[in-house]
This record gives sequence, structure tokens and C-alpha cells, in this order.
Amino acid sequence: MRCCATIKEVNILQIHVIQSGDSLYRLSQAYGIPIEVIAEANEIVPTNTLVIGQALVIPIVGQYYWVQPGDSLFLIAQRFGISVRTLVSVNQLSANSPLVTGTRLYIPPKPKRDAEIIAYIEPRGDTVSPALTQAAREAAPLLTYLAPSSFRINRDGTLQPPLLDDFGTIADENGVILMMVITNLENEQFSEEIGHLILNDEAIQNRLLDEIIRTAKQLHFRDIHFDLEHISPDDKEAYNQFLRKAVHLIHQEGMQMSTALAPKTSAAQTGPWYSAHDYKAHGEIADFVVIMTYEWGYSGGPPMAVSPIGPVRDVLEYAISEMPASKIMMGQNLYGYDWTLPYVPGGPYARAISPQRAIELARTNNAAIQYDATAQAPFFHYWTGGKEHVVWFEDARSIQAKFNLLKELGLRGVSYWKLGLSFPQNWLLIEDNFHVVKR
Repeated sequence: MRCCATIKEVNILQIHVIQSGDSLYRLSQAYGIPIEVIAEANEIVPTNTLVIGQALVIPIVGQYYWVQPGDSLFLIAQRFGISVRTLVSVNQLSANSPLVTGTRLYIPPKPKRDAEIIAYIEPRGDTVSPALTQAAREAAPLLTYLAPSSFRINRDGTLQPPLLDDFGTIADENGVILMMVITNLENEQFSEEIGHLILNDEAIQNRLLDEIIRTAKQLHFRDIHFDLEHISPDDKEAYNQFLRKAVHLIHQEGMQMSTALAPKTSAAQTGPWYSAHDYKAHGEIADFVVIMTYEWGYSGGPPMAVSPIGPVRDVLEYAISEMPASKIMMGQNLYGYDWTLPYVPGGPYARAISPQRAIELARTNNAAIQYDATAQAPFFHYWTGGKEHVVWFEDARSIQAKFNLLKELGLRGVSYWKLGLSFPQNWLLIEDNFHVVKR
């Protein structure tokens, strides 16, 4: 079993990357876990062929490591952040005996840390689909906040609510805070005009804030979340002043206030998505912020990872230079994109797909999954209808890389856009990396 080159460091679950010749049976034998347990954890059909390059989570407490040539107890202990004494004790080794290549060592789990978890949910159309309601129900035990998107601001300062269905009941039953997402969306686009109106017309602004508080109290929202985007650069300070006014009123009612911020790397960054988002001011005013660290790869752009680790790190390192890390929620996508090649600007838009669907596509088209070590993201190519496609998506490795970054930088937690796209490994990794805070 060629396991040793496929190990990734995680807290409890082990990540195994499929190589030629692997099968669920061989994984079961190597890790001492029933086939059915591995299949259930990854929501795969046991009789389906595994995909070369596919990352599976192996549900064991701790993890295993196979000794490599040149290894020593000291090097292995250092790699996994444990003491030599612990490594020797749990594996019943002699500290003075040489290690034998291929020996399987058990690595005990590391302590978890607290984290808050947000998940947006976006009902579309006239009804909430049963599948979307079920997605909320399944995720709720591992959420701090559930954020139905969105309450849209009308030009007169009133609100157009989203479909809420059973989300309030699901939140109550699972100790989850309902987050009231307020946006300047109009005709499915963020409206600079609506942003300007509410930030500069005091009568409209007051009507909006009154309606927000009345609606929040009526529907039991406990966090008011402003996601105002594509705001005019000239309205930056007006936005800051609006938030100062809003947070005073919101705190009076015993609620929290949070905001969403575009992914900036400096205060000088300009553009309609960036200029009016003042990291320093939001860090001072809001109880916490969600930084939208995704969409580098997007439906209308060239193929690339949706949230490559380097750019994500750059944004978050800038953010912690402007505000406390304890106020920062790292944004994370629960989806990938399928691009038709060659990419042509303004050509066919990429199709959003779930990680589970990406694996199915790779299997159906006999495509091997590759992993970009720089972006820390998986991808693959396939052909259909005479056209080449490339798919970038998320897997257990890319999510664990983000969790490691979150812990390194001491951030508050993770915010997901959005529920309804199947990715079972993500939720297992949350459970095994963090104690999810319930407030």
C-alpha cells in the first residue's frame, strides 16, 4: 500500500489522496476502518471507482504515519508538533531502537480551538426547496450563525425580505444565531445608487434603520449584517458614519452588528468594490467582519482557483494590520467552477458546481485530479462534446490549508458562501479542527 506519500497533517481526520491501485478495501485494511465507514464519511458509493488524485477523509481519531527513509523519532515528532516522549509512549517504541522504513506510527490528535462558523443561505425563486432546507438542517449543529440572503434595501428605505421558510426554527433548535443580511441589491446587481441614497439621505436612512430593528425583533434576528457593495468611493466616510449610527441603535437593542468587506491588500486599493470599504473603520465599529476571500476564479473570468491560498493570505495579513484578528471571519467558497476552453473574455460563463459534482465529473470522464501546490487547490481537465473543460474546486486538502491559515493568524472563524452545494468533507473537517462556538 503506497500510503506514505499521501499523508496530510490534520487534527483528527486523516486525508488520503488516491493513487493508482488504491481501493476502499485497501484503505480499509491500511487504516483499520470498515469500508462502509469510509464511504459514508465521504458520501461515496462503495462500488464506484475511485478517482486518481481524489482526496478522501479517513475517520480515525488521530492519524497514522508510515516511516520514510531518513526519518528519526525527533524529525517525526517535530513534523507533527508532539514530543518524542509522546511518540515513543503511544507507539510502545524504544527510544534507542532504529526505526524501520514502512512502520506505521500512530499520531495522537492535537487540541481543538474555538471558532465561530457562519453559513449564508440563498433561496431563489418563489419557494425554498426541500434540499436547501435540508442543507440548513444538516449544517446547523456546526454553525454559530445562519445568514439568509438577503433583505434588499428599496429606494425608499424599506426592505424586501428573503424567503425564510423554516430557517428560524432550525436556528432555534440548534442554538444558532440568525444573521439579518442587509444588501443594496437591485435587479440582481449591487446598486451604487441605492448605496448613495441610504448613506446620504437622512430621512431614508432613518426609515431603513427603524425597519431593520423592527424586523429583527419581530423575526428574532440577533446579528445585523451589512453587506453593502459597489459603493461609490466618494461615500466611504458616509458609509463609516452610517455604521457608527447603526451600531449605536443596534447595540441598544441587545443585538450585534457585523459587516462584509471586499478582499483588499492595502488601504490605498481603489475601485468600485474596494475604495469605500475602510478596514480600519469597520474593525473599530463592527463587532466582527466577514472578509470575502474568494472569487479570484469567477464565472466570467479566466480559469483559476476560486480561493488560492497565497492571495487569501495576503488579504488576511493586511486585515490583521488594521483590526484585531479576533474580529475577522475568513470567507470561504463551498463551490468550484467548470470552464469551457479556450477561455474567451465575454464568452461562455463558467458553471458553478459542488465539490461532490466535480468528483463525479472526473470519474465519468476518466480524468485524473491534479493538485496545484501553490494555489493549494485541486483541478482537472476533461473533454465533452468536442470541447475541453477545466474544473477548479475545493477538497479536503484545500480546506485544511485554509483552516491551518486561520489558526496561524488567530482569526475568529470561517464564513461560507453558500449552503446547498454538497461538500461533506468540509463539515467533518470543521468538527475535527474546531469547537464551534454557540452563543
